[in-house]
Amino acid sequence: MRLVFAGTPEVAVPALDALIASDRHEVVAVVTRPDAPAGRGRRLVASPVAERAEEAGIEVLKPARPRDEDFLARLREIAPDCCPVVAYGALLPKVALDIPAHGWVNLHFSLLPAWRGAAPVQHAVLAGDEVTGASTFLIEEGLDSGPVFGVVTEEVRATDTSGDLLTRLALAGAGLLAATMDGIEDGTLTPVPQPADGITLAPKLEVEDAKADWTAPALRVDRVVRGCAPAPGAWTVFRGERLKLLTVGLVTDRTDLAPGELAVTKKAVYAGTGSHAVELLWVQPQGKKPMRGADWARGVRIGEGERLGE
Repeated sequence: MRLVFAGTPEVAVPALDALIASDRHEVVAVVTRPDAPAGRGRRLVASPVAERAEEAGIEVLKPARPRDEDFLARLREIAPDCCPVVAYGALLPKVALDIPAHGWVNLHFSLLPAWRGAAPVQHAVLAGDEVTGASTFLIEEGLDSGPVFGVVTEEVRATDTSGDLLTRLALAGAGLLAATMDGIEDGTLTPVPQPADGITLAPKLEVEDAKADWTAPALRVDRVVRGCAPAPGAWTVFRGERLKLLTVGLVTDRTDLAPGELAVTKKAVYAGTGSHAVELLWVQPQGKKPMRGADWARGVRIGEGERLGE
């Protein structure tokens, strides 16, 4: 099939690579978000998908909005059979959805209908899911509500950050998306409507969602730290300044600390929660580089009874 691939971030590159490598399909163009400012100089930088497509000699389309008439006209000229999508980052209007003969097929990083929305992997970690996965589905005008072609499952490991899990899902999902294109081409795949039960939503996480609640159980604090890594990044407040929480460890045998209360030993620093303590393994003070929690604690000379979150 003639494919126009839509995607933007690094997580979409494995799927693009899988389709480029396919001997059954031709990626004739890529749709991605416009160049965006990045780095200290705020220089305009092309998306990872755009860079990969340019390396492969594939035409790159960067509409400001996917309803722009110039973009729609070019898409009609290309006349793709199908448009596979991975984390494109913009809503597709019906006029665009109607152009390819086999529609737009999205690779979504959850087992639909669970975790529809922008941050499915983060919410799976936050919720303590033991298993998640990826789904391919036919895009409709609703939010991730279209019928499903196929799924792959992935175990959520006890120490997984969202970044860890997303990396594995991007690789597994790339194979799923390529197989879905094969099945659509040879007519062996028919999308199945999503069940009405089990729908959960996964909106984008904001900075405030990543603030640690020290009155919550230790398991919840751990999930917030892992679920918000690498973005938006878990944090708390110490002496009026923000402290990023990069990694914590569960300490089930220590329950003597009040929520947020700090305790320092020669080799570790602990913080109380609503249940047992957590060890602050890696932190990042405001304006400084990441450091071991014990090194941070020695440097700031924590006083007796001092707490996080104040």
